[in-house]
Amino acid sequence: MSLPLVVLLPFLGAIAAPLFAQGGRTAIAVASSVPALIALAALFPHWQTLADGGVVLHTYQWLPAVGLSFSFRLDGLSLLFALLILIIGLLIILYSRYYLKAHENVGKFYALLLCFKGSMLGIVLSSNLLLMMIFWELTSLTSFLLISFWTHKQDARRGARMALAVTGGGGLALLAGVLILGNIVGSFELDDVLAAGDQIKAHAMYPVVLTLVLLGAFTKSAQFPFHFWLPHAMQAPTPVSAYLHSATMVKAGIFLMARLYPALAGTEQWFYMVSFTGMFTMLLGAYSAMFKHDLKGLLAYSTVSQLGLITLLLGMGTQLAAVAGIFHVINHATFKASLFMAAGIIDHETGTRDMRRINGLWRYMPHTATLAIVAASSMAGVPLLNGFLSKEMFFAESLELNLPGLWAWLPPVVATLAGIITVAYSARFIHDVFFNGKPIDLPVYPPHEPPRYMKIPAEILVFALIMIGIFPAISVGPLLYMAASATFGGDVPEYHLTPFHGINLPLMMSFIAFAGGLLMYSQRQRFFDFHARFREIDEKAVFETVVSRLVDAANRFTALLETGSLQRYNMLLLVTVIAVTAMPLISLGIFVGELGLSPVDWPTGITAGVLILCAFATAVMHRERFYALVLLSVVGLIVALAFARFSAPDLAMTQLSVEVVTIVLLMLALYYMPSWTPFETPMKRRVRDMVIAGLAGTGMTFATLAMLTQPFSSISDFFLQNSKPGAGGTNVVNVILVDFRGFDTLGEITVLAIAALGIYAMLKHTALTPPPGDGQGHAWTRDSHPLMLRQIARPMLPLALMVSVFIFLRGHNLPGGGFIAGLITSVALILQYIASGIIWTQDRLPFRYHNIIGLGLLFAVITGAGSLAFGYPFLTSTFGYITWPVVGKFEVASAMMFDLGVYLTVIGATMLALVSIGRLSPHSAIKSKKGGG
Repeated sequence: MSLPLVVLLPFLGAIAAPLFAQGGRTAIAVASSVPALIALAALFPHWQTLADGGVVLHTYQWLPAVGLSFSFRLDGLSLLFALLILIIGLLIILYSRYYLKAHENVGKFYALLLCFKGSMLGIVLSSNLLLMMIFWELTSLTSFLLISFWTHKQDARRGARMALAVTGGGGLALLAGVLILGNIVGSFELDDVLAAGDQIKAHAMYPVVLTLVLLGAFTKSAQFPFHFWLPHAMQAPTPVSAYLHSATMVKAGIFLMARLYPALAGTEQWFYMVSFTGMFTMLLGAYSAMFKHDLKGLLAYSTVSQLGLITLLLGMGTQLAAVAGIFHVINHATFKASLFMAAGIIDHETGTRDMRRINGLWRYMPHTATLAIVAASSMAGVPLLNGFLSKEMFFAESLELNLPGLWAWLPPVVATLAGIITVAYSARFIHDVFFNGKPIDLPVYPPHEPPRYMKIPAEILVFALIMIGIFPAISVGPLLYMAASATFGGDVPEYHLTPFHGINLPLMMSFIAFAGGLLMYSQRQRFFDFHARFREIDEKAVFETVVSRLVDAANRFTALLETGSLQRYNMLLLVTVIAVTAMPLISLGIFVGELGLSPVDWPTGITAGVLILCAFATAVMHRERFYALVLLSVVGLIVALAFARFSAPDLAMTQLSVEVVTIVLLMLALYYMPSWTPFETPMKRRVRDMVIAGLAGTGMTFATLAMLTQPFSSISDFFLQNSKPGAGGTNVVNVILVDFRGFDTLGEITVLAIAALGIYAMLKHTALTPPPGDGQGHAWTRDSHPLMLRQIARPMLPLALMVSVFIFLRGHNLPGGGFIAGLITSVALILQYIASGIIWTQDRLPFRYHNIIGLGLLFAVITGAGSLAFGYPFLTSTFGYITWPVVGKFEVASAMMFDLGVYLTVIGATMLALVSIGRLSPHSAIKSKKGGG
C-alpha cells in the first residue's frame, strides 16, 4: 500500500493545504511539507530491497479488459527520480514561503504545486503505461496552471499556453505510441514491455513506436525543435522554474527514455534519432544561453543544453554513456535548482533580472553570491564539484564511439565545443552579475541579502553538489548503481566514481573546455557583434502566428458548416450518411433475409398505423407547436406499448416515465415561444428535404429488414445465463445496468448530472417575459393553480413515492430499478410544482437538488470504489442472502447501493433542469406567491 500512498499523498495535501492559508505563509508551507515527509518515510523501508536488486510492486485491477490497472512499481530508477521530486519539492516549498508575497494567493500556489508533485510521482512510479499516460497529461495541465500563476502577466499566460500546446501535442503522440506498444506486447504492464525488448525491435511497427514515444519525450524535455517552450515558461514564479525546469517536468522525457531503454534502445534508429537530437539541442541551447541578458533566460537555455547532453548520452548506445546520463540527471538537478533559487533571490532583492544592470552584487549579497558561484562552477565542470564528474564521463564516452572515418572525430569535438560554451556562459553568469562594476539603475537599491531561511534550500543543494564532487562513491554511489541496474534491467558495466581519474584524454578535454570557455568570455564582445549580424528568431511570435493562422483557418471552415441553420445541419448529416452507406448496402443486394418477415396481427398493425400517422402528422403540423407536441406524445406512448408488446416491460416503464418528463419539459419551453411558426422555407427546399428524408427513411427500412431477417447470434445469451449466478438478480436489464455495464451507467448519470448543472448555470440569472396569451388572442387564466388539481395532486405524492420505492426495491429481480423509480419520483414532484407552484413546494421540500445529484454520484462512486479495497476491479458487485423475521430469506446486493446512486442522480438532475426552466419568469406556470394554495 506504500507506493499508492506515496502518489496519493500530494493530492490529499493539495486539498488540505489551502485550508491553512488563513494561518499565513508559514502555516501553509509547513502543511504542504507533510505529504513529502510521509512519502519519504514510506519509501525508506524499501531501500534494502532495491539495493539487493529487487523490485517493489503494488497492483490493483481497474479495467482489465483494456489493460488498465492501478499498478505501481519501485526500482532503483524510479527511486532516484522520486527522491529528486520529493526532496527538491520540500526545498521549493520552504523557498516559496519567502519568495511569494503576503497578498498573493498562496493557497492556490501550494495546491497546484502539490498536484504537480503527485503527477510527477505518478509518472515515475506507474507500472502500467496507460496509468502513466494519465499522470503524464496531469503534469501538462498542472504545469500550465503553475506557469500562468501570475495571471495578470500576458507573457506568463502566453508561455503557459505554449508549454501546454507543445507538451500536450507530444502527449498525444506518446499515447499513440503506448497503444501500439501495448498491442505489440499484448500488455501495458511495464514488466511485460521491458521483457519484450527483442520482440518490439523486431516488429514492423518498431520505427513508428520509437518515433511516437520519442516525440512525447522530446516535447516534454525541450529537445530541438520543441525546445522553444521552455525559455518562454520562465515567466512563471521562480520557485516554479526551479522545480519544473530543473528536477521534475523537463526530466519526465529523460525518465521515459531511461525507463524504456531495454525495450527501445540498442538499434540504429535509436542511436541516430536520440543522439543527434541531443547533440544539436546541446549546442543550440549552449549558444543561445551565451547571448541572453535575462538571468532566467540564460538559465533556461542552459537547461535546454544540459537536457540535450543527457539525451545525447542516452542515445550513444553504450551502457557507460547511459550511466553518465543518469549521473548527470542528479548533478543537473542540484546545481540548476540552486542557480534558479539564486536568480529568484536576486530578482526578489533587486527588482530586475537584466544582467546589464545587476552588476557588482558581491559587495551587497556575498552569501548569495558564494552559493551562486559554486553552483555555476559546477555547471561549468570545475573539479571537485559534481558537474565535473559527469562531464568527465561524457568526454570519455565521446571517445569510445566507433564511428567510421572522419565521423569518429565528431563526438569528441562536439563535446569539447559544448564544454567551451558552457564554461563561457557560466563565467558570464558569475562575472556579469557579481562583479563587473556597480549596479545600474536598480528598481530596488541598495540590494541586500534575503531572509535567512530563504537561503537554506540553496545552501543544502550547494552542500550536496560539493559532497558529490568530493565523495561521489559514498554520497551518491549506491543510488546511482541501483538506478543504472534498473535502467539496464540487469548487470551494470564497471565504472569508478572518484574525484580524479588521473591525467588522461578526458581530463585534457576538460582543460581545453575550461581554457577555451574563459577565452571565449574574454572576447565576448566580438561574439556579441557576430551574433548581432543575424536576425534573432522570436519563437513566441512564430508560435502565436502559427496558432493564429490555424484558428483563422478553423473559423473559416466552421463558418462554411455552421450557418446557424438546424435544417442545414440535418441535411448535411443525412446526405453524408446516404452517400457513405448507399453503395455498400446496394452491393450487398440483401433486402429480406432467409428468416423472412414475421406475421402481423391486426392490433399490432393498427397500432403501427397510428404511430406512422401521428409521426407524419407531427412533421406536417410542426408549425402549430402545441398540436405537434400532442401528436409527438402519442408517438412516445405507442413506442412504450411496442416495448410492452415485445416483452420489454423495463423499457416500456422507462419510456413512459421519460415521455411524461419530456412533455413537461417541452411544455415549459413552449410557454416562452410563439405558438405558431411562420413559413420561411421556399418550395424547392421543401421538396429537396422531402426527397432526402424519403431516401433516408427508405434506407433505414431496408437496412433494418436486412439485419432482422438474417440469422445472428446475440450476446443476450451470456447475460441470461450469468445474471442470476453472477449478480444474484433475475431482471437481466437491471443487472446489466448496475453490474455488467455499471461503468457505462456511471458515465451516463455523470453526463446527466453535468447537463442538469449546465442548464441551471445558463438559466440562473436569466429572466424571460412570456407572451400575454396563447397565440390565439386568449389571455392566460388567472387561476394558475386550480383547486381541484391541488387537491388531487397532494395526496398522490405519498402514493407515488410508495410506488417508486416498491419499483426500486424489486428492480434486481422484477421490472424496475433506480432509473425508473427516479423518474416516477420526479413525475410526482413535478406534479406538485405544477399544482401548487415553486414557492409552496420548496417551502415543504427544503433541500437543494444540487446536493441530491452530488449524493447520488457519491453513492455510485463509493460503491464502485469499495470493491478496490477487497482487491477486485472497480464496480465489482457482490450479493448474499439474509433471513428477516416475517419476511424470510431476502437477497442483499451491493449493486443496490449503486442503484440508489442512480435513483438520487436521476431525481436531482431531472428536477434541477425543470425547476430552472420554471423559474425563468415571475409569471411562470409553475410559480406562485408565497403561501399560495
